[in-house]
Amino acid sequence: MKLSKKIGLLGLTAVMALGGLAACGSSNNSAKDSEVLNIWGMGDEVKQLSKMTDKFTDETGIEVKIQSIPWSNAHDKLLTAVASKSGPDVLQMGTTWMPEFQEAGALADMSSYIDKYDAMNPDNFYEGSVETTQFDGKSYGIPWAAETRVLFYRTDILESVGYKEPPKTWEELEDAAKKLAARGDDKYGINIDSKEQTLGFMFARQNGSPLIKDNQPEFDQAPFVDSVAYLNNFIQKGYAPKQDLGLDVSQTFSGDAMVPMFISGPWMAKTVKDTVPDIDGKWAIAPLPGKENNISSMGGSNLTIFEYSEKKDDAAKFINFMAQPDNQLEWMHLTDALPTAKKTWENPELKDDPIYSVFNEQLLNSEPMPLITQFEEIAQNYLKHFEQIYLGGQDVQKEMDSFNQETETLLNK
Repeated sequence: MKLSKKIGLLGLTAVMALGGLAACGSSNNSAKDSEVLNIWGMGDEVKQLSKMTDKFTDETGIEVKIQSIPWSNAHDKLLTAVASKSGPDVLQMGTTWMPEFQEAGALADMSSYIDKYDAMNPDNFYEGSVETTQFDGKSYGIPWAAETRVLFYRTDILESVGYKEPPKTWEELEDAAKKLAARGDDKYGINIDSKEQTLGFMFARQNGSPLIKDNQPEFDQAPFVDSVAYLNNFIQKGYAPKQDLGLDVSQTFSGDAMVPMFISGPWMAKTVKDTVPDIDGKWAIAPLPGKENNISSMGGSNLTIFEYSEKKDDAAKFINFMAQPDNQLEWMHLTDALPTAKKTWENPELKDDPIYSVFNEQLLNSEPMPLITQFEEIAQNYLKHFEQIYLGGQDVQKEMDSFNQETETLLNK
């Protein structure tokens, strides 16, 4: 079921020598490239940045050129940039790519700039976002856009099965899903997105699992295994679809709601508003139900300085500009990206909004996935083993034992 748009890695980079980088905007096209601050971003949303750079140029006299890179090419282009020591001055870097490219030497240590500029103070940002920027006691970026997961639900339909408030615990979530699935044929309680690589790890943390401790995985231990069994139970009992239904949210969440609950991120709030207007006032979001805690995943992107930039001071000025709470609010208006600066969330526009206020609450209780270079491979391996469980009928403990052994080998290479 296509209930979650895969944002993937919100990171980006590229190498000018490879070509294919379209200039999205510039404060002054007549300026020589050697005099211009080059900023590389990923996806169409970065094109909106040109609407903010004139203000930066007016304040600093620094001219800016913005370049956009397709998500599918970003990783390889960044590797080439590192190898050639040729790239941009400022990089938008996905949080899950930070460990790999910090280790590769692509990112400049920004600690001195963070000490210099008040807007860059780590205390200004969500703790989970800051974690993604720090390695070995040094800071390699500033949080720019935040992302987390929350529970989406149809208020009217949950109320019809006895839930005037959203489920707040694992027990309530399972009970609500059971009652919702009992409405009739082709009705489910919740979607368990089998392609979402953070879902199993989020639930395991809620069950007390450290995931990886002292470079040793704990995926074969009870907190993790029981969490996987909990998720699998929704599918095996028919509370969640076993296969992708091939339908989008406008088909599954509208009307009498084939699937009245699902877990997703901020992009989905806009999708629901835009594509399912008939349920306006009949849906809401809530912090994730929890067990020992209700920790969600922290994702998004950071602004970083390319290690080989000759304009690091100017790059820091630009990042300081974008870190200002008012500018973070403007960026949200342009792109719907959630701000990382906590002060931005004090604005009544966000504080009093029933959707944004929930995202803020969950962001305060969100943690990034393990900040290790191997995590992408680990996450993909988890999905393969989970498929063997929910689709292939394999034993949960057996699959997690195998997954744990594979991860041990990977971590000790």
